[in-house]
Amino acid sequence: MKYVIVIEDGASDYPLEEIDGKTPLKIADKPVLDKIAREGKTGLIQNVPESLPPGSDVANMSIFGYDPLEYYTGRGPL
Repeated sequence: MKYVIVIEDGASDYPLEEIDGKTPLKIADKPVLDKIAREGKTGLIQNVPESLPPGSDVANMSIFGYDPLEYYTGRGPL
């Protein structure tokens, strides 16, 4: 079985008054992603431990199989 993980980091944003209380993702024209969601398997995960900040760095680390509780050192660890 083949898998594709689509990470739309930051795409959902917050609902905005300027667009009738919807999110940018809700009003975006995204036919390919809509088709993937309609015909594939989708789901939700909680991949950020509650003790860590819910940011891209922690979430992406977790998605790629690294335990953020063990490996997270903070933003920009260069």
